[in-house]
Amino acid sequence: MSRYGDQSIVTTGLRCRCPRCGEGKLFAGFLALRPRCEACGLDYGFADPADGPAFFVMMTTAFPATAFAVWIELAYEPALWAHLVTSLPFLLLCCVPPIRPLKGLLIASQFVHKAEEGRIAGKAGAASSPPLEPEVAA
Repeated sequence: MSRYGDQSIVTTGLRCRCPRCGEGKLFAGFLALRPRCEACGLDYGFADPADGPAFFVMMTTAFPATAFAVWIELAYEPALWAHLVTSLPFLLLCCVPPIRPLKGLLIASQFVHKAEEGRIAGKAGAASSPPLEPEVAA
């Protein structure tokens, strides 16, 4: 087995470590990527999770956070400031902490599966396939 072959996507991603060696830190700040791994020198230029982490966090926490706020409203009918003290911190605690590990997980997955940006085939690729003809309604 190679030096870099025994890394798990889940463990390296959730620990926010380099997907190749598992030792170097992935982030320079909270969500800002380092240019490369300080341990093995892997260039993180391939990493582009885009809005994936934010989307997945929002989609998984939207229901519990909304349900909590609605429950507070229906059960106690509090003033607006009470929602700011209860519902807003709950929403932030549900959304902010999982973003960083989820971004690390998506970057590790991109590395392992060699994901790249989609490209349209050049002239050589276009000549090999015939142009599509529109369907005619009978």
